[in-house]
Amino acid sequence: MKFTLNRRNVSILTLVLLAVFFVAFNLFVNLSVRTARLDLTENNLFTLSEGTKEILRNIEEPVTLRFFYSERLSTDYPRIRNYAGRVRDMLEEMRAVAGPELVLEVIDPEPFSEDEDRAMSLGLKGAPTTEGEVIYFGLAGTNLVDGREAIPFFTDEREVYLEYDLIRMIQNLSSPEKPVLGVVTNLPLDTGAGGLTAAMRGQSQSFMIYEEMRDRFDIQFLEQDFARVPDSVDVLLIAHPKDLNETTQYAIDQFVVKGGKAVAFFDPHSEVSLTAGPEGKPVRGYTEASNLPRLMESWGVQMDPEEIISDKAYAQRVQAGFDARRQLVDYPLWLAVRAETMDSEDLVTANIERLNLGTVGHFSQTEEATTAFEPMVTSSEQAKLLDLEYVKTGPRPDELMRDFEPTGEKYVIAARVSGPVKTAFPDGPPDPGEDEDAARYQTAEKHVAGGEAEANLILFADSDIFDDRFWVQTQSYLGERVAQPIADNAKFVLNAVENLMGADELISLRARERAERPFTVVEKLRSEAEARFLEEEEALQAKIAASEERLARLQTRAAGQQGAEELLSAREADEMRRIRQDLVESRMELRDVQRNLRRDIDQLGSQVRFINVALMPILVAFAALGVAWYRRRRRLKYSGR
Repeated sequence: MKFTLNRRNVSILTLVLLAVFFVAFNLFVNLSVRTARLDLTENNLFTLSEGTKEILRNIEEPVTLRFFYSERLSTDYPRIRNYAGRVRDMLEEMRAVAGPELVLEVIDPEPFSEDEDRAMSLGLKGAPTTEGEVIYFGLAGTNLVDGREAIPFFTDEREVYLEYDLIRMIQNLSSPEKPVLGVVTNLPLDTGAGGLTAAMRGQSQSFMIYEEMRDRFDIQFLEQDFARVPDSVDVLLIAHPKDLNETTQYAIDQFVVKGGKAVAFFDPHSEVSLTAGPEGKPVRGYTEASNLPRLMESWGVQMDPEEIISDKAYAQRVQAGFDARRQLVDYPLWLAVRAETMDSEDLVTANIERLNLGTVGHFSQTEEATTAFEPMVTSSEQAKLLDLEYVKTGPRPDELMRDFEPTGEKYVIAARVSGPVKTAFPDGPPDPGEDEDAARYQTAEKHVAGGEAEANLILFADSDIFDDRFWVQTQSYLGERVAQPIADNAKFVLNAVENLMGADELISLRARERAERPFTVVEKLRSEAEARFLEEEEALQAKIAASEERLARLQTRAAGQQGAEELLSAREADEMRRIRQDLVESRMELRDVQRNLRRDIDQLGSQVRFINVALMPILVAFAALGVAWYRRRRRLKYSGR
């Protein structure tokens, strides 16, 4: 068969070659540049931060991530399906950056399969559907030394923190040893209100927050007189310390100046320290107040030791009165701080709903500060400051609330402090005296005046956050204490420590926007329609209610009388018929108004569907016809020469 190379055959051959080229190009892209990404979203939702990339490039130990996602069962749940696509894309992006040190497995667990059993054994939880099926949508991570981490189920509330949650899991698994938390405190965290006396009798009960910290960190208590913070300490927890001597303050100063991370809780009036133990007295050696003004000034922060926040809006409800007349009243010296005055973009406070606190101080930034001061938790605007000596007199709740005049200012209860700090000891280390350890360390260690590294600090102006009485209810079950939190005090402390335990790159991560973008045009149409029709709808409903009430009165008046309709006056009978007719017409008008609320939105939906389904193909067809007409004219033009 002879093949003639005419125009028709050339066109067919061209189409075949284009199809072959298209398939070959796609295969080439899939095999050779699979890691290439182009993020066109407004806020770079699918682009990893530089801090995350730095952590991934320096993974110390291989990590395996297993993403369990019931893809087949999620077809009827677009919200889960879209979120799962984002999780998978981010995991693949992380694998591409980390290389062979990060292994990713994507598993679709079938019901009653070994994969489903494996998901449950790794700590994942399934969500039941209305059809009786179970959807798995979680992540399990392991390392080479049997370390395990899990996100049981990816919830909507944590979508904005997806990158942080994933990289935090990877970092924990790549460094399997428990991080070390150094603790400097004068609170009986490990023995409770009974102190050492109760511990020696076997009657001590440690604070629940301490129990939580002990499960997650390797805790090292530092004596409150020390000459150097050990190199093994990853984060320093300073919780209501006593008045520290200059040698100890210098050790903390150099730890922070050299880039050490610390969480500090100071208090102008510590209720937890004043708690009576089994003998009816506070723990021996208790301190009513704590403050390190010299160090805090070098950090660019100050706390007035004579001022207590009184907050009308965040007052806790307490019992007041005597015997049978006790009742719940607002007590503005004890605060129940809610989420609206917490930084929703800071990863420490992002998932905190409520903090129950005792008598609280407040921070402010100094004029000479070289650091950044970012409030994390504040009072409401319905707050004012009270003198400490007045608070110590024990004013009654009704006295505190009477003639309450707020200043309208939000007072900072917790703050994040970051940036370069200057030493609080510009003239060098203090005289060690007879302290041989201090003299040895000061000789061996170089004095740093500041500016070499950035500090990362979280400061909190209350120590009662640790007190079980404020945030948790405990019960005994089979000899074990079972905690039922009523506030998020423990969550805040753990979030703060864990956040600072991460690398500097991890600390810098903030919450991202959701991948799901709002339909702003639709929302605008809905609000305009509601504003336009709501008043008319309310008027009709009021008219219907008045007519029904009038009709009920007329019917009640005639009830129980034989020939009731005949006994009514002609005017009343006409009124009843008119009311019934008005009711029918008013209900019809109300239905029309309610339909109109959706009319503009439905019209927009129809327009969008027309554009997607019909208009774009029509435009493409017209464009093709235009090109064909133009090419035909050119051929005719050249053939006529």
